[in-house]
Amino acid sequence: MDEPVRSALGGPHAHFAEARGRVLRYPSEVAFWLALPDDPGEQDWADAAALAGPVGPLGLVGYTGPAPAGWEVTFRADGVQLVDAGVAAAPDEEAVRLGPADVPEMLDLVERTQPGPFLTRTVEMGTYLGIRREGALVAMAGERLRPVGWSEISAVCTDPRFRGQGLAARLVLAVAHDIRARGETPFLHAAAVNTNAIRLYEALGFRLRRKTAFLAVRVPETESQAAAHG
Repeated sequence: MDEPVRSALGGPHAHFAEARGRVLRYPSEVAFWLALPDDPGEQDWADAAALAGPVGPLGLVGYTGPAPAGWEVTFRADGVQLVDAGVAAAPDEEAVRLGPADVPEMLDLVERTQPGPFLTRTVEMGTYLGIRREGALVAMAGERLRPVGWSEISAVCTDPRFRGQGLAARLVLAVAHDIRARGETPFLHAAAVNTNAIRLYEALGFRLRRKTAFLAVRVPETESQAAAHG
């Protein structure tokens, strides 16, 4: 759980894993998370750059060290990791399972609510549940990282017009129910500044396990790429 990306890509999400040397990452359309070893050296960062190619930023969970010269840090934030400590998990009669056909609506909801990274194939990482009103998707939550024995609840969001109705809480409990049903333990990540979300999760029965950090870095441009842009 201290290295959830590496644990997931070495376990339940091994079918997604792209590897080079000691570095693992998800396909760029699934998730932007990358796993470095505990003690990344020059070769590891070179492998990360080669593995990523000229794509968008790479995300690191729990990494607090510096980025090498030439790498651009595009995002850095303190976070928290919360784990199930007696969550009243339960299915929800109104929740519907979401799949690839729902991705355009899911991407639209994410764009309007900004719960965190969600890409065209993120839905493949686990179960996603949604609530519809008059046919429109107005709330959703699902599973992202799956370290061995655990599953992260993520993409928790509600259309601003429908907030205050408890839809997000209901979906978190429903996703937690599915996670427990297969013998795993639910957990969450949140930005440390997102105190409203943290209070909600604690009220649902999650507790703080550890503080963590989120970092997004962009691969250095090669000379040929820089020349093309110039």
